[in-house]
Amino acid sequence: MHPDLAALTDAPFTYAEVGATRTGDLPAGVHVVRRRAVVGQGDAAFARAVAAVFDWAPQRHAGLRVRASGPASEPGAVVLMTAGRPPLGLRIPCRVVWSVTEGDRQGYAYGTMPGHPESGEESFVVRRDGADVVFEMVAFSRLATRAARLGGPVSRVLQSIALTRYTGAVRRAAR
Repeated sequence: MHPDLAALTDAPFTYAEVGATRTGDLPAGVHVVRRRAVVGQGDAAFARAVAAVFDWAPQRHAGLRVRASGPASEPGAVVLMTAGRPPLGLRIPCRVVWSVTEGDRQGYAYGTMPGHPESGEESFVVRRDGADVVFEMVAFSRLATRAARLGGPVSRVLQSIALTRYTGAVRRAAR
């Protein structure tokens, strides 16, 4: 395993509400984003969308470099994403909190770790709704670093752009 990933394996989460995206009981006083999009239809589209989500395709499509200790379907897997060029790139460390790998609703959530510009959790779920294949994201966060807080509205715009790109990647995979 890459040394950066190994160092993050036992790092604490930077928020108390670990797993809240699974239960839907989101904390008060945080920024919440919910996105839902039909990305395809039928069994084959569902299988392709799920495979893309578990292989970090949404993050890669958003322009992030992804190094992970395992697939997103593995609770405990550490992912270190980087935005921008080294050595100045923004490091975005997370760990998979929960995953569901069977049935008509599959996906996972990861939570933030020390060094992440935000503090919170994001879930990425593909589900069937009749013949439709639906991609859903739920994120809650607080701005965690001084730079993120100074960037305030810009930080939120960047998050929105990333979520839009995540949806595009899953839609493309489902085709």
